[in-house]
This record gives sequence, C-alpha cells and structure tokens, in this order.
Amino acid sequence: MLQIALAGKPNCGKSTFYKSLTLANVDIANYPFTTVNPNKGVAYVRTTCPCRELDIEGCTECVDGNRFIPIELIDVAGLVPDAHLGRGLGNQFLDTLREADAIIQVVDASGSTDAEGNPVDLGARDPIEDVEFLRYEFAMWMAGIVEKHRAKLVRQAQGKEQVLIDLLGEALAGLRIDAIQIREAVDECGINLAKATPEDIEKLCEVLLRVSKPMIIAANKADLASDENIAALQALGAVPTIAAGELALKTASQAKLLKYLPGDATFAPIEGAKLSAPQIKALTKIAETMKKYGGTGVQTILNRIVFDEIGMIVVYPVEDENKFCNAKGQVLPDAFLMPVGSTPKEMAFRVHTDIGKGFLYAVDARTKMRIKDTTELKTGDIIRIVSAAK
Repeated sequence: MLQIALAGKPNCGKSTFYKSLTLANVDIANYPFTTVNPNKGVAYVRTTCPCRELDIEGCTECVDGNRFIPIELIDVAGLVPDAHLGRGLGNQFLDTLREADAIIQVVDASGSTDAEGNPVDLGARDPIEDVEFLRYEFAMWMAGIVEKHRAKLVRQAQGKEQVLIDLLGEALAGLRIDAIQIREAVDECGINLAKATPEDIEKLCEVLLRVSKPMIIAANKADLASDENIAALQALGAVPTIAAGELALKTASQAKLLKYLPGDATFAPIEGAKLSAPQIKALTKIAETMKKYGGTGVQTILNRIVFDEIGMIVVYPVEDENKFCNAKGQVLPDAFLMPVGSTPKEMAFRVHTDIGKGFLYAVDARTKMRIKDTTELKTGDIIRIVSAAK
C-alpha cells in the first residue's frame, strides 16, 4: 500500500491533521478510525467512479459516484531543530520518514508557535522558516548515512563512478532511493562522488530528497493565518488547510448532523438535525473559511500528492468485461493505485503473482478490445486480465 508521511514540528496541528484523514466517513469504510500501529493509519484518496460515466448499475463501492481508495498514513512525531544530531527523538522519527513514498509537511501558517512548537503571539513566527527546517534536517540526516558508507564503497568501486553509484544505491535502498535517482542527483550537482567534500554531500542529499521523496506543504491553521503568510506559502506550492475544520465536519457527519463528503467544497445540515448554538457558530466560521479556500484543503492535499506529485493512476480489474464485475457479480469491486506508465501485465501481477506469471492477454472493458501487454494504462481504465492461472 502506498505510504504517505505527515511531518512537522510539534504543535503545528499535525495530530489533528492525521486524525482528520484517518477518521473515515462511515459511508466509506466499516471502521471509523483505523490505526495499523501507534503511528500508522489508513486514509483515502478520492476519485470519480466510472460507474456514473458508463451508467453502470449496481456499484456499491462508491459514494454518490465518488470512489475512496486506501493509502497508509505515517504520523511522524514532531521534529525539532538538530533532530539529525539526535536531539529530541530525532533519529528515530527521521528513520520513520524513510519508509514513506512521499511527505506532507504540516506547517503552522498562523505563525503562533516557535521553532520547537512552543506557543508565541499570533504571527510572531515566519512559517517559511519551518518549511526550510524540515528539509534541512532530513537532508543532513541522509548525508550522515551517505558518509557512513562512502569510504568503504569508494574502495570497492576501484575508481569506477557508475559502480560507486550502484553500490550507494544498494546502501540507500532502505530509504527507497535507487541508483537512477543518485545518478540524477550527481549530474545535477556536478560533483565527483568519490572526491566529494562534506558540503558536496549535503548538496547532493538536498537534491536526492527532492527527487526521491515528493513533498508538499500543508499551510495548516489557514483560518488563523494572515493573507501574507498564506500567499508566501502558496508561492512554494502549499495548499491552505484547516485540519480542525475537516475533523469537525467528519465528526458531525458521523453523528448524522450534516451531510459532508471529504473533499467537498461545502456541507449542509441534515434536515431535523439538532445543532447547539456553539455548534452553529463553529460551523458558520468553518463555512466562511471553506468558501475562501474552496474547502478545508485536507482531501485536496492528499489527492494532490498521490496523483500529481507521486504520479499515480486508478485502474479497475474485472472478470466480466460486459457487466464490469467479478465472478461473484460485484460491480467494479476493486480499484488499484498504480504508477503512471503501468501496463496490463504489471496490473496482473498486482492482482496476484500467479495471475501475472500466467498472463495471456488483457481486454479493455470499455471498448471490449484486446490490448497489448505493453499498453500504457490510463486512470479510469477497466481491465479484464486473462491468465493461464486459475
């Protein structure tokens, strides 16, 4: 399962952000809150289900034509300056980040907490400093790992640069970094890896972080932030978010007080629902901020990092291309997240290793035509895999 990490300093709203994403709407999942282990949970990206476009009846896997697909969310405890030196629980939590396919950096856009997360006056802290700090800590931690291995690897490579890069790729495999990404970073930095200075290695790791760990900024507490802070963060590609508002809406939705689907730009009270005066006041404020930013931003940023930054598509395997169902008659029972450029044969292996090994051909359920095993799949494709394996 795809893994996305939430990282940031203490008290930036990260725990609220985590809960707002893993508190699933009861219409989406049978469990309201899923924790894989103390710092891992399940969140969902949102996409349009093909059943509406194709006018397919009997689909029970979507909500009002919206499909929600699970990914794993890793909650990394708050990082403080000099975490790469082991300050706080730095090394432990930086090590947790290595598992992630991408990182959502949660930043306190309101500027109401200092570098270590202590409360300060609203606007006293420049959130841009928090953006730079996380990247620096992670890059420095990575540089320490590279330096730990480099001398030994240089001797093993015997002056052959590509061999050195391949060996370093093997050493960094646990960080989900490969030799191709290292080659790209070395070329961009224009360094000789065998003779690189510590400063060269730090620069290399800054680039490696960018090419190997897609990262996006959540400008959290946007409802409390100044327009200047939001504009500065948006210039860096940030998405304004209101995690506390998203959590309140999901909680109220579960209590049957209002109708809200994660990612919606608006919400509506359910007729007959009894809302207290404080609830109405809080929801009114949330509605005003949502109008300003087009929603709470929480679902938006999760979708953006999965579909735009990592580059995933959604494909639907079926066993009957005429009825778009499996052998049990379930319509569009599965939705897989796969990398852009994936092929039917790769999809077959995703269904099951034996199905992939026995792959014969694939059928595009939309056109009813056979497609090559090398065909590049597109998001929304519905595919029947024909395999020698049963």
